[in-house]
Amino acid sequence: MSKKHRKEHHEEHADESWLIPYADLMTLLLALFLVLYAMSAADAQKFEQMSAAFSSAFNSTGGGSNILDHDSAVPLEQSSKTPKTTDNMEIEAAKERAKDLQAQKEQEQLEQLQAQLNEYMKKNGLSDQLSTKLNHSELRITIKDSALFDSGHATLKEESEKVAETIGSMLKPYKGYQIIIRGHTDNVPIKNSRFASNWDLSSARALNFMKVVLERSQLNPKHFQAVGMGEYHPIVSNDNAEGRAQNRRVEVTIVRKYSNHTKTLTTPAN
Repeated sequence: MSKKHRKEHHEEHADESWLIPYADLMTLLLALFLVLYAMSAADAQKFEQMSAAFSSAFNSTGGGSNILDHDSAVPLEQSSKTPKTTDNMEIEAAKERAKDLQAQKEQEQLEQLQAQLNEYMKKNGLSDQLSTKLNHSELRITIKDSALFDSGHATLKEESEKVAETIGSMLKPYKGYQIIIRGHTDNVPIKNSRFASNWDLSSARALNFMKVVLERSQLNPKHFQAVGMGEYHPIVSNDNAEGRAQNRRVEVTIVRKYSNHTKTLTTPAN
């Protein structure tokens, strides 16, 4: 009788040991979904906070290895970014190489143009009136005002129009460059019926020279600027007649397009 009673008592309590692995499985699934969610989120800081919280909770149960201890999410993110970073670097490097080649071609063009100008000056005995200078930002042609204008006037002398025409024809093959023509005076004040100041005189000289260049060469006017600089950018002192004569000038500047990529410079002046 007692044995039967004990048996019936044992059957009333079903085996519940399956609940432990079931609960562990549910916990792991919950953790997995949370990790997947955290990995898809843009805010890495929130993921780290969530990971720390769950790590603390799981470790306190002593329930074996904690999947949040593994930092596989970080390498995955890095591996996804690495190819993009490499591609971007290669693209940028290719762009830099292309610009270097263009700068090299530009350097060769400006050196050729400078050589043509120097040869023209030499053949026509103008080396004391014109000079050229090539540097990292521009090719500059400097023309003394006495080679172009009568004193106090802004109309090109008839024999000097040939200079403007020649410069224009030499510029024709080199399209796309910005051309800036600047007029400069000395510091002696001028005031006559035509010009109220050196600003007016220098501006008129630059503009008139530019007009002749454009008329004779048929170059695109949108690439040209005429600027009056007045007396405020001397290249030497105005204390004597020789210095003032050098400061009275017209400058034709061909502006480089790839000045930051120029590595080899030539700066002879004639």
